[in-house]
Amino acid sequence: MAQAQPYLYEFYGLHWQLHEPNPLIAPPFGSPIIADPTFLCPDETPDGLWHLFAHSVWGLHHYISVNGLNWKHRKFLFTGAMRAHVYTENKTFYLLYERYAPMKLLVSWLPGLKWYSEIVVRRSDDLIRWSKPQTLLKPCLSWHTDATLGSAVSNPCLVKTGKQYRLYYSASLVHLPDCGFNEPKYIGVATSEKITGVYKPLSEPVIFPDAADNRCNLGAGAIKVICCTDGFVGFQNSIYQSPVTKKSGSAIQLLTSDDGVDWSYADAIPLLAPGAYNWMHSHVYALDVKKYNHCWHLYFNARNTWHWSKGREHIGLMTSLPLS
Repeated sequence: MAQAQPYLYEFYGLHWQLHEPNPLIAPPFGSPIIADPTFLCPDETPDGLWHLFAHSVWGLHHYISVNGLNWKHRKFLFTGAMRAHVYTENKTFYLLYERYAPMKLLVSWLPGLKWYSEIVVRRSDDLIRWSKPQTLLKPCLSWHTDATLGSAVSNPCLVKTGKQYRLYYSASLVHLPDCGFNEPKYIGVATSEKITGVYKPLSEPVIFPDAADNRCNLGAGAIKVICCTDGFVGFQNSIYQSPVTKKSGSAIQLLTSDDGVDWSYADAIPLLAPGAYNWMHSHVYALDVKKYNHCWHLYFNARNTWHWSKGREHIGLMTSLPLS
């Protein structure tokens, strides 16, 4: 059942709390990470269960849960797939994700190896059988590419405004020396009259790093957008370098916009910053957020330390109200 669109003011003053037994999902065997969760609530799914999709270094995984807290690995889905977003319309599920050459993520840390990725979509009526992938967006603008690091469009987020579909996405790359890997540099928007495209990107990014802003002085990271009755709300994991420690970080910021193009930070402090617990010591990363039973659920992944050779990433949960 579709819920009524929220108002912008509903997000101001919300009390968020981390779920005590965090983290909820650990990396699968052989992978140091499980990252970028996207999920469906029981009122959206054919079987009345919670469904969550996240990626490891091997590709995209599917998890299920009866309560949104205790998760079971259901199936490994696709190789060469990461940073997914699941969208539902007319009882059809659309799984958007960043597609790259299979196994390339495992060696992406090698110097001089350029990255290439595009955004694709698969369809399903039952969350079990998925269609073949269809390309929605390829790197096609100058700011989608870094001359040294490669070309990337990633982190899709699909919203519908009237009869138009907006695809928010990350683009290009910035290198984090203390981590030894790259993160997204810009956030852009592409529009289409149909879910499956063709998507036409705006000529310039809508969010970009600002050297003078310590919240986002390295990279724009990724964003999940909610279309409200009176505007748009965005949950961004911005990439920054601390002016004190000189180390990189990522925190979840709340943004608002009248038109979904010009964005401003809703608060001077992040919604969720790293450092509170060992498992989220260095970075708090990409996320998905939805309202269920009058409570906003925000699943995210976090990193315990910086360098790729030592760090591990888990998935946790933050909610706007105490869980019953």
